[in-house]
Amino acid sequence: MTTEGPPIRRLADWDAATLRDLADEYGTPLYVLDRRRVRENVANLRAAFHDEAISYAVKANTVRATLETVAETDLGAECASAGELQRAIDAGFDRVRYTAVNPPADDLDRVVELAADPPRDLELVITVGAADTFEALAERGYDGPLAIRVNPGVGAGHHAKVTTGDAPKFGVPYDRVPELADEIADRGFDLVGLHAHAGSGIHEASDLAAHRELVSRMGKLARDLDHDLDFLNVGGGLGVPYRPDEEPLDLDSVAAATREAVGELDATLGIEPGRYVVADAGVLLTTVNTVKPTPETTVVGVDAGMTTLVRPAMYDAYHEIRTLAPDADERGSVAATIAGPICETADVLGRDRELPGPERGDVLAIGNAGAYGYEMASNYNSRPRPAVVSLEENGRARLAVERETLSELTRLEVER
Repeated sequence: MTTEGPPIRRLADWDAATLRDLADEYGTPLYVLDRRRVRENVANLRAAFHDEAISYAVKANTVRATLETVAETDLGAECASAGELQRAIDAGFDRVRYTAVNPPADDLDRVVELAADPPRDLELVITVGAADTFEALAERGYDGPLAIRVNPGVGAGHHAKVTTGDAPKFGVPYDRVPELADEIADRGFDLVGLHAHAGSGIHEASDLAAHRELVSRMGKLARDLDHDLDFLNVGGGLGVPYRPDEEPLDLDSVAAATREAVGELDATLGIEPGRYVVADAGVLLTTVNTVKPTPETTVVGVDAGMTTLVRPAMYDAYHEIRTLAPDADERGSVAATIAGPICETADVLGRDRELPGPERGDVLAIGNAGAYGYEMASNYNSRPRPAVVSLEENGRARLAVERETLSELTRLEVER
């Protein structure tokens, strides 16, 4: 097992020359994923949550190189779709949970098929967030272990769009869980656990307090249920510092507070971090294609945009941006707006950033891009998705995901 690393890898910790070489060899936009850092983050989690069951929230990054790296550390996988479940199984995970929201019929068909005929010895649990999802599984003949996703009425996260614990979309209302649990058991199904998730990017003190309240409520619910449970999963959402002046989470304190909040419990306590595992293991490289001074700001146009990294446009998220030019220290600085090539005002990766005087051809690095970066990339404006390079344990780089081509954008279209 890889030993623990520093609590956070800052953008300044990446070697500029190495990143420039990767940009030259593979082109930009380019995601770079460091597998060693993924392992270090898992080791950090295990050191703090040493008595808890840890699963990786697959939706944070499903690139095969990422999934294989995490699977090798013996974490479980938490999957939000049949596609994620299939990817996790293909990557070698042996413990998987399907925790979909309002799952489509095709999803349920595929998951039930996998449960009935797994490709190998596999521990698969399906989590239902509504009574009619349970009915849909029963109609399909599923008879495997079940868990209930609970809406505990407590949410937290870095943005309202990712706060889930109090959103009616997610989970069975707290006070209705005992009735559904009884029905599941009365009909001969094996109820093995409860699940809840406060939200994504929990980092501030108020978020941590809300998470402790969620854990406390879930602990009480688990004790009050008249059912023997194997596990109580209190979700992930552990945040990372995106700004250079933000401190990382004290994982030991978070783990201790979680144990204290849940109270006495016969079941195994579980967590499901995603962002924490992969965020600082990835950077996005992009090339400056336009430098345009304006009365308000210097617009630095780059070849990555909201189709490459949507978080700034969708969540007003901050990502640190660094110039990799070898002579950067010799240039005067300017206040810059880093904008992409998409025909939307929202297509801005950073505003009011102090950068060494930008020049066309400069390569910029965007930090903490390993989580929800490539995973949320799109083809809007008919832009091909970027390539992904994996930095291996031996220090060498390999292509993990090929760059899409223009011809591939229309591959699925049917001619008249």
